[in-house]
Amino acid sequence: MIKSDDTGKLILRLTLGILILLHGLAKLTGGGVSGISGMLSSHGLPGFLAYGAYVGEIIAPVLLIIGVYTRLGGLLIAINMVVAIFLAHSGQIGSMTNNGGWALELQGMFLFTALAIAFMGAGRFSLAGNGGRWN
Repeated sequence: MIKSDDTGKLILRLTLGILILLHGLAKLTGGGVSGISGMLSSHGLPGFLAYGAYVGEIIAPVLLIIGVYTRLGGLLIAINMVVAIFLAHSGQIGSMTNNGGWALELQGMFLFTALAIAFMGAGRFSLAGNGGRWN
């Protein structure tokens, strides 16, 4: 088997980018961020911060997919996931499913994959290549 860290980075970037982008597009074309705005307000935070979900679920995934400002994109997705876990899933942090898995498997996978990308960068199979502090 040929060893290629750059191929692995590409696979991670595309997987996370596409999955989060689909989630964001559903928000964009569906009900919008009104539910998120309500959750923020119930925690004493301004509702307009809900539009940050579009940054974390539309803009950041596109950055990952094309490989430009990849570390920033990963960081934005990680922040988005921390906020999502805090707002919508805080009661499930210590919970398990009936199948023995963590109740927040998907959110955890998104969060830690985004952090891995933020630390590793894009790799050479990206528009920006290996260069630059944020790629």
